[in-house]
Amino acid sequence: MFFFAFVTLVASPWWMLKKVPVAQMEELALHPDDYFSQMKVKYPDTFAAAFGSDDPAGYAKALKLGRDVYIAEACWHCHSQFVRPVPGETERFGKVSTATEYQNVLQLPQLFGTRRVGPDLTRVGGKYDNTWHFNHFKNPPAVVAGSVMPSYAWFYDKDGNPNAKGLAIVTYIQWLGTWPRVKGLDEEW
Repeated sequence: MFFFAFVTLVASPWWMLKKVPVAQMEELALHPDDYFSQMKVKYPDTFAAAFGSDDPAGYAKALKLGRDVYIAEACWHCHSQFVRPVPGETERFGKVSTATEYQNVLQLPQLFGTRRVGPDLTRVGGKYDNTWHFNHFKNPPAVVAGSVMPSYAWFYDKDGNPNAKGLAIVTYIQWLGTWPRVKGLDEEW
């Protein structure tokens, strides 16, 4: 019985998926977006201390920290990262998610989410500017009327400017959904 379970639940999926290409961090961070560079200009001291520069190495560091913060703060508990093939989804969030959107190290393990209290974030990158995101994390109801999202005051220093975690989570959010477009994998969004 154990052998059968091991073969069907571990060995078979591993064997079938071992040749699926997965984009590594170096590839994902090769072209830092403008939102990341804007943070360097607006918060130079915090940015330099946390990420160094707005080059691919700094971008990779910010993306990894941002993803770690996203997981640690349980953002996935209220936000999905998967546009489902059910009525109403495509009108709100665009076309149904495809497997290629998840073939990168920042999507492993996949963060599909367990429910949807807030909107789907699959392709939220670039939908709002950095200021919108910083204000939203600081005081969500002030930005989105009726929002039940809690404040993330610990993303800010005593002067109200974003700290390393604040910069990183916004970098990650601004990245979501952009890498297939950068790679030319999908142009229909």
